[in-house]
Amino acid sequence: MNTLKTMVLMLLLTVLLVSMGSLVGGVQGATVALVVAVALHGFAYFYSDRLVLKMHGAQPVSENEAPDLYDVLRVLAARAGMPMPKVYLMTSPQPNAFATGRNPSHAAIAVTTSLLNLLRRDELIAVLAHELSHIRHRDILVGTIAAVFAGAVTYLAQMGQWSMVWGRERGGAATLVPALAMMVLAPIAALLIQMAISRSREYLADDGGAELSEDPAALAAALRKLDLAARSVPVPVNPATAHLFIVNPLRGRQMASLFSTHPPIEDRIARLEAHAPSLRRAA
Repeated sequence: MNTLKTMVLMLLLTVLLVSMGSLVGGVQGATVALVVAVALHGFAYFYSDRLVLKMHGAQPVSENEAPDLYDVLRVLAARAGMPMPKVYLMTSPQPNAFATGRNPSHAAIAVTTSLLNLLRRDELIAVLAHELSHIRHRDILVGTIAAVFAGAVTYLAQMGQWSMVWGRERGGAATLVPALAMMVLAPIAALLIQMAISRSREYLADDGGAELSEDPAALAAALRKLDLAARSVPVPVNPATAHLFIVNPLRGRQMASLFSTHPPIEDRIARLEAHAPSLRRAA
């Protein structure tokens, strides 16, 4: 299912980029955009995880440096029948986490240092189980590709702004309309694609994390803490990658919250709390 979703995403983003190129440069612009889209597909598949980790300053951490983190991940990965993911740490005042990679054999989980300091052990286990569920569901590739292409779309929209400036200086009103349309509509289109992907996958990862950790109440408690921290300590995260995190890192910014790529945190917590009794009965 996620393979099909990835193919559909790539097709939609290719159409979006080619349409933008056509608006700015006609047939020649569309051709250039198509070449860029094909190159981005290859880059996004093989290297997008490294790019995302680098964008957020994530550094690989050894087992000697973070033994508790490795212990928890090793137990959860074995329980899920998955390879051990690579482990990264991010120095950030906001507690958060994300998973990236193209498949379970090439996956990484990054957590912030403040998350390790904030959460109880059972809450940490639940959060890591959530991220492992993203890997197990094979939706991390979809989210990472969306991040790369959303960044590309934003860059092209910025080019549209320059086209408006050049068109105004040259008196070419005909260039202003397509440039303005691209500047306004392109980021909205990219955001809609991100929202369609991430809202459903967060619910699925919450369910999977609850089952894998066998403690939905701990995941609900962790989400409460992380959401409160995101409101209190917003960080300058690239909006193109915000959907990768377990909670929206831009939560504290009013305008960004209006266009959140995450489901409402209250709904996620309510689902987990409703899930708890069934897991207790099964145990």
